[in-house]
Amino acid sequence: MELPDDIFTEPEDVDPETLANLGPLARLAGIWEGQRGVDINPKADGPETRHYYERIEMQPIDPQANGPQLFYGLRYHQHVNTREEEISFHDQVGYWLYEPATGLILQTLAIPRGQIAMASGHAEPDAKRLVVKAGRGETEYGICSSSFLDRAFRTDAYQLTIDFHDDGSWSYVSDTTLVVKGRDAPFLHRDRNRLVRIGEPELNPWAKIVRGQG
Repeated sequence: MELPDDIFTEPEDVDPETLANLGPLARLAGIWEGQRGVDINPKADGPETRHYYERIEMQPIDPQANGPQLFYGLRYHQHVNTREEEISFHDQVGYWLYEPATGLILQTLAIPRGQIAMASGHAEPDAKRLVVKAGRGETEYGICSSSFLDRAFRTDAYQLTIDFHDDGSWSYVSDTTLVVKGRDAPFLHRDRNRLVRIGEPELNPWAKIVRGQG
């Protein structure tokens, strides 16, 4: 990425309406449910397959500027359960960000087992597929884990692929490449599901103010 000479001056005349400026992320805005998730994860006796259901809420945030760089985005919370247990199977929070000027897409994620990541990709505004990636040891778009996870279940790579469908639903495949202590070969940990919208997104705070709803 080539930096501009002026890295301080923020853009003027910023549109406060986030939902109108999300580009390919616009189809993710709202509240979603998926009932047919499949998780393949490593266990002592070999790979285990679990079926899960989930709810993801993605709400627009106000435009965010890094000097001349401008992002529009969604704040999300993903909560996953299995049919066998009432306790959480997986919980994740973060942001999806889109830079209209370049087509850059970012996904940040944090899980309460001692791991965070930032994955990146590029897409056209009307893209039907999004792909973001992150790698261990990268200082720009990387993966950071606790000492235990890094030594016992080291995550070397992460890739999320999202496909948008004509009926308004979307599906994802999440691949994490793990190096498990005591195993000779890396393990591909995969999650996949298809989600349908059950609720519309709200306006971002600035847009509510402009419309007199704040």
